[in-house]
Amino acid sequence: MPATSRRTAVFTESVIREMSRVAARHGAINLAQGFPDWDPPAALLQAAHEAIDDSRHQYAVTWGSSELREALAAKLTRFTGLPVDPERELVVTCGATEAMMVAMMTVCDPDDRVGLFSPFYENYNADAILAGAQTVHVPLHPPHYRFDPAELRRAFAGGLKAFVLCNPSNPCGRVFTPEELAQIAALAEEFDVFVLTDEVYEHIVFPPHRHTYFCTLPGMARRTLMCSSLSKTFAITGWRLGYVHAAPEIIAQARKVHDFLTVGAAAPLQHAVVTALRFPPEYYAGLATEYTASRDVLLGYLDQTGLPYARPEGAYFVMVDISRFGHASDVDFAHWMTREIGVAPVPGSSFFAHPEHRYVRLNFAKRPATLHAAGERLLRLRG
Repeated sequence: MPATSRRTAVFTESVIREMSRVAARHGAINLAQGFPDWDPPAALLQAAHEAIDDSRHQYAVTWGSSELREALAAKLTRFTGLPVDPERELVVTCGATEAMMVAMMTVCDPDDRVGLFSPFYENYNADAILAGAQTVHVPLHPPHYRFDPAELRRAFAGGLKAFVLCNPSNPCGRVFTPEELAQIAALAEEFDVFVLTDEVYEHIVFPPHRHTYFCTLPGMARRTLMCSSLSKTFAITGWRLGYVHAAPEIIAQARKVHDFLTVGAAAPLQHAVVTALRFPPEYYAGLATEYTASRDVLLGYLDQTGLPYARPEGAYFVMVDISRFGHASDVDFAHWMTREIGVAPVPGSSFFAHPEHRYVRLNFAKRPATLHAAGERLLRLRG
C-alpha cells in the first residue's frame, strides 16, 4: 500500500472532540466542547419546521440562498455600520470551520506564512497545514494574555501572507482593545498582509469590554476576510451555518473554493435562520446578560477551589491553572479530572504552539443547573 499524505502526519484529531468522547465514556459533565445544552429560540425552531414542510430539500445557490445573504448583509450593516453587498461580499459556508478553511485556501499558496496568536483554537494550525502554509506563532503571555508589540512586529516583518485573529478569543477569553487592533491593522497595512478574523463570539462580550469589528478599522475592509457563524449566537452549533464576508474580488475567489469543498450548506436551515437574523436588538442584549450570569456561576465555584484563572472578557471559556496538582501533563490531569471529579475539561496544551502543561479550558455555555452540578463536583479540587 502507498503511504497516506505527509500533511496528515503532522496534526492529530481534535483534542476537544476527543474529550467529549471521554466525558461520555465516564458519564462526566462535559465542559470541554463548547456547545449549549439548551434549545434554540422557539421562533427559530418553528421556522425550521416550516422550511422542511415547505419542501426546501434541494440545493440552494452554492454560495448561499439570496434571502439568507440579504438578511446577513442587513445584520452586518446593523452592527458594523458598513454597507454590505449581499450579492458580491458574502459566501455562506458549512459553519465557521469551513469559513476559515475557505479563507485560508483563498489567500494562501503552498509555503506562504500564516501568523497566529498562541494560544489558538486548534483548527487554525490544521487549516494552515491543509492549505500547505507554514505557521508563525506570536505568544499571548499568560496570565492576562497580552501580546508584546515587538514580537508581533517581528512576525509580520518575517514575511506573512495572512494573520489569523480570533476576537473574542477562544480559548483565553480576551477581547482585544481598539488600541491593540489598531496595532495589528497598522502592521497589516505596512507589510501588505491579509487578516482572517474569527468573530463567532461577537455577541458574547462582558462589560465593560466591547467588540470591535476588524473590518471597520481604517483601510481594513479591503484586506479582511471575516469568518463567522450563527452557531454560538442562536445555539445551533449542529446546524453548521457560517459565512465569509470580504471585498468582492476576494469573495469571487472564495466562492470557488467553497463550491468544491462542500457545494453548500443545508438549504432548509438556511431558510429557517433568516428568522433569527431578524430578531430585535433585545435578543442580543439578553444573550450577553445570560452568558454573563453563566460566567459568574462557574467563576464563583472556581473562586472557592482557589484555582487561579484568567477572567474571561468575552466568548464562553475560562483557562484554569492546574499546576498545583503536579500531574505529569495537562492531558493526564484532564483525563483524571474527567474520571475522578466527573467534569471534563480540555487540556490546554492543545492550544499552545510551545510545550505548556499548566492549564485546562472549561466552558460555561451551559444551563445554570448544569453549571451548579459541575461546580459542586469542582469543589472537590479545593486545596
